[in-house]
Amino acid sequence: MTSRVLAALVFLWMVPVEAAQLVRIGAAHFPPYTVRPENGADTGLLPQLVEALNRSQTDYQFVLVPTSIPRRFNDFKQGRVDMAIFENPEWGWKDVPHTTVDMGLEDAEIFVAQRLPERQQSYFADLRAKRLALFSGYHYAFAEFNADPKFLIGQFNATLTYSHDSNLQMVLRGRADVALVTRSYLSDYLLRNPQFAPQLLVSERVDQVYHHYALIRPQAPISSEAFGQLLGKLRDNGQLLEIFNPYQIELVSTHHH
Repeated sequence: MTSRVLAALVFLWMVPVEAAQLVRIGAAHFPPYTVRPENGADTGLLPQLVEALNRSQTDYQFVLVPTSIPRRFNDFKQGRVDMAIFENPEWGWKDVPHTTVDMGLEDAEIFVAQRLPERQQSYFADLRAKRLALFSGYHYAFAEFNADPKFLIGQFNATLTYSHDSNLQMVLRGRADVALVTRSYLSDYLLRNPQFAPQLLVSERVDQVYHHYALIRPQAPISSEAFGQLLGKLRDNGQLLEIFNPYQIELVSTHHH
């Protein structure tokens, strides 16, 4: 065997048959889905989902790229990330080219107030005269999905923060009348702080149902079909249920566009 043939064989042996395609997923602080990704902390549901995706196949290597709620659109447009997950095409994505994958997961945004003897569910019917604690950058249905801080402060007497914990604390201390949080976040919060459960009145009124989508850039290394199949596999083998069920995030049938 000539040295040239031998060298070629060694080279072939060293090159993996097919390197996994790198798929970068934007991670913006959106608890309990993603918690402070810029700190490199791998807490939250998104890192668990990525781990399950990477374990289940070898064609793609999913990695998280920290971004922020306001910055995520540009990071997506400029190709710093290939995918945005736990999104809704209605949240400001209209002018950004993408394909969608219905994740078949639902969460809800609910209202929370301090529990007082005279307070009933009717308390949540009219928000106009109430001090609201909201998460900055979020699109709320009661405000017609207008996330502009000036509008929210002017129209709804809103305090905007970057922490659901702070918003719930404001309600508990009487500094705000109503906070809006996701059902998944509230269930996580009460697991961490069970002593506050009796002090909070939780609305039956739902501001919006989050039907989660993954949005994929047209030039991404993975197609929406391929990603949909990977999610389907995790759904079928029970891993999606295992990740999301503890947070009261429901597995629902997917809507086909």
